Amino acid sequence: MKSKRQSVNAPPNDALWYLPLGGAGEIGMNMNLYGTKGKWLIVDCGVMFGDENTPGIELITPDISFIMERQEDLLGIVATHGHEDHIGGIGYLWQQLRCPIYTTKFTGELIRKKLAQNNCEHEAKVIEIPEGGTFSIGAFDCEYLPVNHSIPESQMLILRTEHGTVLHTGDWKIEDKPIIGSRLEEEKLQKLGKEGVLAVVGDSTNCIDAKHSGTERLVEKTFEELFPKINKRIIVTCFASNIARIKLVIKAAKAVNRDVTLVGRSLWKNAEAAHASGYLPEFNNLLTEHEAMLTPRNKLVIISTGCQGEVRSALSRIAIEDHPEIDLNKGDTVIFSSRDIPGNEKNISRLQNNLIAKGLRVITADEEAVHVSGHCGRDEIELLYKLVKPKVSLPVHGEMRHQIEHAKLAEKHGVEETIIPKNGQIIRLGPGIREIVTTVQSGKLGLDGRILRPLDAEILKARKKMSMNGAAVVTLVMDRKGNIIEDPQVSIMGLEQLSGDKRELKNVYEIVISEILDSVEEMPKSSRLDDAAVKHKAGLAVRRQLNTIYGKKPLTDVHIVRI
Repeated sequence: MKSKRQSVNAPPNDALWYLPLGGAGEIGMNMNLYGTKGKWLIVDCGVMFGDENTPGIELITPDISFIMERQEDLLGIVATHGHEDHIGGIGYLWQQLRCPIYTTKFTGELIRKKLAQNNCEHEAKVIEIPEGGTFSIGAFDCEYLPVNHSIPESQMLILRTEHGTVLHTGDWKIEDKPIIGSRLEEEKLQKLGKEGVLAVVGDSTNCIDAKHSGTERLVEKTFEELFPKINKRIIVTCFASNIARIKLVIKAAKAVNRDVTLVGRSLWKNAEAAHASGYLPEFNNLLTEHEAMLTPRNKLVIISTGCQGEVRSALSRIAIEDHPEIDLNKGDTVIFSSRDIPGNEKNISRLQNNLIAKGLRVITADEEAVHVSGHCGRDEIELLYKLVKPKVSLPVHGEMRHQIEHAKLAEKHGVEETIIPKNGQIIRLGPGIREIVTTVQSGKLGLDGRILRPLDAEILKARKKMSMNGAAVVTLVMDRKGNIIEDPQVSIMGLEQLSGDKRELKNVYEIVISEILDSVEEMPKSSRLDDAAVKHKAGLAVRRQLNTIYGKKPLTDVHIVRI
């Protein structure tokens, strides 16, 4: 007999369940669970990145509490491709999940590097599956279907169960003449459609864009035309995982007799993995950063991380002259061969303005065809539904507006039912009735230094408040009878500058100290013997007075010393 804990929200024998824990209603942090016959299978385990709303948080992972409580019922993780928003969480979460990982060779190289960063590469079992290969995991018969995307070895995943077949698209596009890999075989999708598909769980990123996603050959042509016109250094910033784009830059550089270097740890790591997998034989000809700086300006192309304006990225450090090796000079050209991820616009604009202020020329995709998306556009999504003809569509990998537009496209092409998933919803896909079974715990964990914390943790709330309102620390020395023995010691952080006049600052401290003394001394004697009551009263006095002066209510900490 199963225990009560095991029976709660256990996938039934007579149905197939779907549960997103990340990536539904958002772009990034993809994590999808499929369940049947009491077991769960994870597809992808990604991250998203912190921003100004999450001070001190570099990475954000899904909250995996639900599946951790059912770890013995977890069959494994299947990775569709090697982007951070699909595999970036594995290194931080695998020690809690402790299950086999199924992936292709190149993605496996990237996953092993992530596991090594957390000292568990020798414990984790990474099972390599050939592109287009088939494999079985419990009640799931799995098949990879190679697709084009902005990273090698991207795969759609076909999940066949006795209750129906699901096509999990991952990230994909149709590229007629791809730089790396082969074109998506539409006849395989058509054959799958004839077999019968219960559901498509699909990429929604570009469904609002009426244009085709574009071809890398267009970027290749643009580089070939641009590079000969530039007579000083060229720096191209792109996503570190876009190996096809790196190959195009190297090819265009070679055509004008320029050497190439990479700047940024993630670029070197991905390039090394691509070389090990046979995708980047040019790797051995790359210059080191030191060698690059000894190369004439008109003979060098730099490929750099930082296309999203990340504060500590290589390009941002170069822009403020903080990089240990690389520097740029007036007249050099910076090409942003990337798209702006929603939420990063301010950082990107700030970086571009810094570069322009230094006298550099900045070229973006708004001016020249230096970037095409790795995600399917509307016409590609419509073709998918024409070929596959699923009974139900579940749009993911997009915000609500993307999901709704995706659902409209599916309905337009005869899909019987569309369901807009939300993170934490267990959805019964079939057979028969399709419905939301229940909602389970989901959410986000932030990497705070080396510790994963819920984003709603009190310590993170306090840090955010401190970043917005400053902080104050008060030390009160009192005797055992409740009398204040000497003036309070006060430190105010993040609020001290009004006019810069030191006399004015001294006056602020005097006002705050006076307010603390008045507030505490007016307390009944019995209350002054209660440390908690004194802390509350003194803290209230500080916040009230600083709000009057600065219009801010800082995070306040009161220490009491009894002698």
